Amino acid sequence: MTAVPASITDGRALVDRAMRASAERLDPMTRRVVAYHLGWTDEQGRPAAAGGKALRPALALLSARAAGLPDETALPGAVAVEFVHAFSLLHDDIMDGDRIRRHRPAAWTVFGPPAAILGGDALLALSEELLLDEHTRGAHWAARALAAATQRLISGQALDLGFEQRDDVTLDECLTMAADKTGALLACACSIGAMLGEGPTRLVTALTGFGAEMGLAFQLVDDLLGIWGSPDTTGKPVLADLRARKKSLPVVFALNAGTAESERLTQLYALPGPQPEDVLREMARLVEAAGGREWAAAEADRRIASADKRLADSGMADHVRAEFRDIARFVTSRDH
Repeated sequence: MTAVPASITDGRALVDRAMRASAERLDPMTRRVVAYHLGWTDEQGRPAAAGGKALRPALALLSARAAGLPDETALPGAVAVEFVHAFSLLHDDIMDGDRIRRHRPAAWTVFGPPAAILGGDALLALSEELLLDEHTRGAHWAARALAAATQRLISGQALDLGFEQRDDVTLDECLTMAADKTGALLACACSIGAMLGEGPTRLVTALTGFGAEMGLAFQLVDDLLGIWGSPDTTGKPVLADLRARKKSLPVVFALNAGTAESERLTQLYALPGPQPEDVLREMARLVEAAGGREWAAAEADRRIASADKRLADSGMADHVRAEFRDIARFVTSRDH
């Protein structure tokens, strides 16, 4: 399993305490759904080991350090971006019909879709409330940035849903979808701590650009894992994205490659209903033969290189830039 950088693990306890305290504002029924979804409890409400990579909160804390500020400055932003991420996953699992999340039943299968939807709604509202509670110019800046990122996340999700009904999705459209659905919130996470501390605009711009590029790399790797990842590490069934006929980035590249494999993949993707494992494995072989796997891996590396360039003129300390680089490398080398 890929080692998680210290930049991600070091602040996890601090953020976790703040998240749990913030969740106490929710009504008991909604809090139970949220606590389960975040890995704090099991189906019966008993304590459990928390799951998830906590990547976005770590980036939020690091962005405060980039501005020469303590982690505590970024704490409301770290909690807020993670709550928005959790909201999106609660709803995403229902929309996609995914029954497994982090190696256990998805929240909607335990509490029902209505309760899971309300849990997501509550987290989204609470995320903005936490920022506005700060009553500073930086908090207002951060709240507006998070609202804009959430709007883009929803727009990207809408595009993704629309792709399911089309067989003519272009690679540019798919990249736009990924930039909105995944990149926008990561870009916000990478800069929200500096915003809360009213850091220099030049720094915030550089951090936002870094996060946007890293977000695309993150989605590219996610899409590779969605086809070729190990269920033991991803927590999802093997070939999950192909089973759901997702128009993921490597798939869309392969569908548009103009090869014999592309044509055959198009035919298989058009087949109605669930398909047996041998057909799914054939789809995976065709995606790879048409260049989708190689392109996605290379594009992820290119996006990480571009992300690093965004930090060159940011003015941040070298050791903080090195921490951002460590996280970027983790994004492209992770196996879960």
